[in-house]
Amino acid sequence: MQPIFDASLVIAHRRRAVAQAIAGADFLMARAAEDLADRLAAVERKFERGAAIFSVSPAATAVLAASGKVAELVRVEADKSFLGGGPGIVSDPETIALEPASIDLAVSLLALQEANDIPGQLIQIRRALKPDGLFLGVLAGAGTLAELRESLLAAETELTGGASPRVIPFTDVRDAGGLLQRAGLALPVADVETVTVRYDTMFGLMADLRAMGVTSALADRSRKPATRRLFQRAAEIYAERFSDPDGRVRASFSFVWLSGWAPDPSQQKPLKPGSAQVSLARVLGEEGKK
Repeated sequence: MQPIFDASLVIAHRRRAVAQAIAGADFLMARAAEDLADRLAAVERKFERGAAIFSVSPAATAVLAASGKVAELVRVEADKSFLGGGPGIVSDPETIALEPASIDLAVSLLALQEANDIPGQLIQIRRALKPDGLFLGVLAGAGTLAELRESLLAAETELTGGASPRVIPFTDVRDAGGLLQRAGLALPVADVETVTVRYDTMFGLMADLRAMGVTSALADRSRKPATRRLFQRAAEIYAERFSDPDGRVRASFSFVWLSGWAPDPSQQKPLKPGSAQVSLARVLGEEGKK
């Protein structure tokens, strides 16, 4: 499979962000962690062993610990520096180093969008789960950084007559649901939430992306350094097309949430076709008479 991302560059970007941490730059991760806490609170069961997978931040395990629902926690990260000196497992970024049926809860926060093989990672997560184990994850989805993508594309086309990919591709929520099914997870659910963040200029957004460690690591990226003129023109186009009346510009982030369960005979199953006791036509007919 042709890789979409340069995995070593993804790690390098994240490592730099961890080493040069800027207060408040993790606001998207904080938002995802809050959402995870809410979703976990709605699950009426406890778990023996939970794993936070490739989330870089300790936010995921902090949520699991605070929930009081997980007896044992483990972190799996692609680089030792991401563990912050704490315990955990260092694993190849495309391989989840967990034994089959060794956990009953897996969570992933804002990591899967930079995986070269999302279906493969979901399959590995399903294998690591015990029967009736739960997966909860969120990734950046389609629509994320749409304004930045359009502005850079328009500026580079205008200045050079062509354009190189500078914003990574993102998964649509409908495709995400299919990926859960393809991985063999039962009762799959995918939903999306769009978060809009405002900046004085495009350069404020780019500074935040760098501080998060999520600047482009596309394998097919241009090796030529981008010119200052390109970014200046992109910022002008960004302001022209995506500014509010007060002059500030918008940046969209799409959170695609995924959940699914490792199959187990105790789980609810859909009724077989033709097993209904009352026909839909009869129900609709009776409703129409009221």
